[in-house]
Amino acid sequence: MKLEHTKVLLPLAAGCGRLPPEQLPIQRMIFLLGGSGYVGQAYQQLLRAKGVPYRSLQRSTLDYTDPQVLLAALRRDRPDFLINAAGYTGKPNVDACEYDKTNCLFGNAVLPGRIAQACEEAGVPWGHVSSGCIFTGSRPDGSGFTEEDTPNFTFRQNNCSFYSGTKALGEEVLAGSGNVYLWRLRIPFNNIDSPRNYLSKLMNYDKLLDAANSISELDEFVAATFACWENHVPFGTYNVTNPGAVTTREVVDLIQQSGVCSKSFRFFTDETDFMNTAASTPRSNCIMDSGKLLAAGITMSPVHQAIENALARWQSSPTRTLAP
Repeated sequence: MKLEHTKVLLPLAAGCGRLPPEQLPIQRMIFLLGGSGYVGQAYQQLLRAKGVPYRSLQRSTLDYTDPQVLLAALRRDRPDFLINAAGYTGKPNVDACEYDKTNCLFGNAVLPGRIAQACEEAGVPWGHVSSGCIFTGSRPDGSGFTEEDTPNFTFRQNNCSFYSGTKALGEEVLAGSGNVYLWRLRIPFNNIDSPRNYLSKLMNYDKLLDAANSISELDEFVAATFACWENHVPFGTYNVTNPGAVTTREVVDLIQQSGVCSKSFRFFTDETDFMNTAASTPRSNCIMDSGKLLAAGITMSPVHQAIENALARWQSSPTRTLAP
């Protein structure tokens, strides 16, 4: 179990040394699950930058998938908050979930319920990284789905990937739970070249499917979600996507304009062409409304601006080779 230590400088009372104990700031400590993953590493970077002590729990040393083990750790260490960034996404993409359904179901649907059980018994509030990939398309008027809309890309519609189905089940498991945030992430990206980065994927895929989507700049996502707890935002579900929507072709245009990648991008004719030649399971392409987050006082950059900013600060991996 990894413990990050940070130094905290205590303010001085005027003319008489340090403040009395009752006036000292309250020190916080966070439990982080899934800290070694793509999203979890971003949370670790944020917490270190903010000087917030945290423990990134590793299953090899503390099996947090066992609710009694997690409950004992919560009661022993008494964290102020828990972040669950653990889950199963499949590598290199969601197609892999179709061939490892047991682990996918456990990580995305069973585990959240076990964490909820332990946190409820210990009295610890927590946040769960969910997914906006439980929707497809947009609302009838073309606007984005809100937190009040019923997911339409789930096992209940029998139209989804196994990954999306399990993420929807995870939200159903947590329905009615108190003191928990459900943060919906979509297609994360930032300025760091990575196999998990949406921009990197577009630059590396041989052919692309043009579709409109809401997406999440990763560093803004972790900052916005942590701000929910810091700012005492009401518990509940939040779509944490950069405002607006963007098509694949628009992203490609921004990549080319930035000079980051000069390859010739090719596109599938349509989704049928994509499914017949490149995918084994349907993909979620959807537009989300993040107005609830904004109404809570938490802002994120407009999506086109967020992409431009990431490309302007792009850090390429020296080992990655682009598809021709």
